[in-house]
Amino acid sequence: MLRSVITGELRSKIDRLWDAFWSGGISNPLEVIEQITYLMFLKRLDGTQISKERRTARTGKPIDNPIYTAETNDLRWSVFAEKQPEQMYELVANGVFPWLRQLGGEESTYSHHMKDARFTIPTPNLLTKAVDILDELPLDQGDVKGDLYEYMLSKIASAGQNGQFRTPRHIIQLMVEMMNPGPGDEICDPACGTAGFLVAAAEYVQREHSEALLERSQQHHFHNSMFHGFDFDSTMLRIASMNMLLHEVEQPDIRYRDSLAQNVATESERYSLVLANPPFAGSLDYETTADDLLKVVKTKKTELLFLALFLRLLKPGGRAAVIVPDGVLFGSTLAHVGMRKILVENHRLDAIVKLPSGVFKPYAGVSTAIVFFTKTNAGGTDNVWFYDVAADGFSLDDKRTPQLPEEKQGARPKVRLDEADHTKNNLVDVLARWSRRDGSELDRPRTAQSFVVSKADIVAQNYDLSLNRYKEIVHEAAEHRSPLDIIADLETLEAEIESGISALKAALK
Repeated sequence: MLRSVITGELRSKIDRLWDAFWSGGISNPLEVIEQITYLMFLKRLDGTQISKERRTARTGKPIDNPIYTAETNDLRWSVFAEKQPEQMYELVANGVFPWLRQLGGEESTYSHHMKDARFTIPTPNLLTKAVDILDELPLDQGDVKGDLYEYMLSKIASAGQNGQFRTPRHIIQLMVEMMNPGPGDEICDPACGTAGFLVAAAEYVQREHSEALLERSQQHHFHNSMFHGFDFDSTMLRIASMNMLLHEVEQPDIRYRDSLAQNVATESERYSLVLANPPFAGSLDYETTADDLLKVVKTKKTELLFLALFLRLLKPGGRAAVIVPDGVLFGSTLAHVGMRKILVENHRLDAIVKLPSGVFKPYAGVSTAIVFFTKTNAGGTDNVWFYDVAADGFSLDDKRTPQLPEEKQGARPKVRLDEADHTKNNLVDVLARWSRRDGSELDRPRTAQSFVVSKADIVAQNYDLSLNRYKEIVHEAAEHRSPLDIIADLETLEAEIESGISALKAALK
């Protein structure tokens, strides 16, 4: 859920910037984000240099690792932003971007992904307009700049293109809240896209564990070794890197990796938490799939291969919350049943949260569920908790219209929901009942929205994990009456009919 920081004037400025790109000839939303990302990065570099110069002015010591030198001073944001449109355009295209591609001064994740930076803004006027609008935005404020970038990323989906890269933010936040990441976790999303899961996890840790992060080693871990995201799209990697930077994570491990094609040996058992919504409904050739994944499950289906990958990536005791298509839960092939059996018998399957089929509209109407499991290598599944989410706060048609005001959205709304609100937003209830899954939830009937199923029942159903397999429907009790009462009613009805017929005959005479 976007914080109120990004309402009104700031939102309209981003809309203006977005519209300027579209009317200027860049209609691919990913390309718009990419070009804005470069400009925001350049503005940040100049801001960092200004901070270093102020420190030098105070201490008299030379600048430590300067970003700009006397030779490259003209390439700074504060310099080129003051130039005339044609001069600015010439300098940015032929000076700033070649320099940006070679930038290694920070030796950071961001510098690494900027080496392929392409400048595609077509006209001096569009560049000037973009620079002017970005100059008006308070990018020096951590929470504001992160939210501004999130708002821009939401436009990837609303533009109706590449929407598959975005999991709805309220669903991501539900998963993060349920997983409760701590300051010692190592968190991985092997199909990270724009890094939505990693950003939400970082925000959660900053909010819930702010005191722990004051300790130097924990702070170093947070900035350098806590967050890991893989993708095989270089544009996504640049966007993900900038998203993390603008959410105050200095050196996340965001890197190119074809997660299903590369063997996992170097990544095996490295992570304590996996959060992901991997691409599904795809199919790979055996030749292009990593051998160590095929040893777990012999299949070409990407959704099953990703589950095998998550198990390989997790340390023993590591946890996962991942979105899968419903077919994973009930598919009857050997690979489907085998994968579910592995989760139930070899590890601990914790929960299945069924999502409404409209969650990913208008891009896909596919039915999905969130699977929660813990890697144990020694079993441990006693019961599995199920929740049938009927409403996520938005309409389930292509428009996805909010059904409640913003302060009542998400798993942790700002105001308490009443019973009527719950029918429009189940996420608060999901989170509350999740924490009671080993307690009072055990006594819930299978006619309820959430209930628990024993491992024995799941095994008896050939490891079928679809909620509808176990949910019981409430039938209204039929009224039972004695035969004598029914005969008496029929006799009364017969007398009334005869009386009516006699009266009708008398009226017709």
